[in-house]
Amino acid sequence: MPQNRIMLDVLRGKAHFPPPLWMMRQAGRYLPEYRETRRRAGSFLDLCYDPDLAVEVTMQPIERFGFDASILFSDILVVPHALGRDVRFEEGRGPLLTPITVPEILALESKVFHVNLEPVYETVRRLRAKLPDETTLIGFCGAPWTVATYMIAGHGTSDQAPARLFAYSEPAAFQHLLKVLADHSAAYLIHQIEAGADVVQIFDSWSGVLDDASFEQFCVQPVAEIVRQVRAVHPDVPIIGFPKGAGARYQTYRQKTGVTGLGIDWTVPLEAAKDLQRSGAVQGNLDPLRLVAGGKALSDGVEAILKALGGGPLIFNLGHGITPETPIAHVEAMVKQVRSATR
Repeated sequence: MPQNRIMLDVLRGKAHFPPPLWMMRQAGRYLPEYRETRRRAGSFLDLCYDPDLAVEVTMQPIERFGFDASILFSDILVVPHALGRDVRFEEGRGPLLTPITVPEILALESKVFHVNLEPVYETVRRLRAKLPDETTLIGFCGAPWTVATYMIAGHGTSDQAPARLFAYSEPAAFQHLLKVLADHSAAYLIHQIEAGADVVQIFDSWSGVLDDASFEQFCVQPVAEIVRQVRAVHPDVPIIGFPKGAGARYQTYRQKTGVTGLGIDWTVPLEAAKDLQRSGAVQGNLDPLRLVAGGKALSDGVEAILKALGGGPLIFNLGHGITPETPIAHVEAMVKQVRSATR
């Protein structure tokens, strides 16, 4: 691995101050250049599967802000799409899928999974060639639980009740679905690494809606299986796990799953984050709405994180994705404050 990518040093456990900085959803609708590229693409999936355009939007925040890491522009639902499920995105409604049935789960497979995802791998190859050498390239996938919630409900919900009920009512079928998703997601990440990704991140956006037993069975175990499979092929590539809303369960998540770094949401108290940092790098955890508000709310939030976590291995980030209404000037202010920070 290149030695000048400071995010990799942090993920190996080294403290770096000021810390490396990037934002989840940094290539997105808050940027006018993204909106223009999205318009030219036609549909959201067309944008994800067009290497020319996907590289263009992935590079936009790097060219504008000079972040220390660039994350592949894609979507967590390309995995079920590559498995043959219909996925579409409607303005104002988000992703829509035909809800999967038990017989469809038991028959779920695709012999052309990687063929379908070849445009994504080509995007990764082009990005690694185009990015500045010091910029870490992050690949990613959705965690099986989070991807399954969309496949079962057919859309996002506030508490993922359809998936929870399905998991309790059809446990064998649900476990089969999680296994299929874990196996294919691991293969997807391995291919991204082989195409040039330095780091991979697993997004579990809906882990916070589960009880203890379900969190262990639906979140921890499938992610641990992905990590096991990726490490069997690429033992030295860092893996970041982001179980949003995990709360007190963050304490054992890294140990049980084997992830290298922990993405933490903005509800995690900084003292608790400092405890988590003792066993490895943490990533986060500015409230995205502080970035929208700007001013004192933003500067106080940034300062608190740097003060609490800046002495250990920290990747400065938001506690979830940047929102479309965020002013660009506020992003610039955040970057300046982090980059100019002194101990």
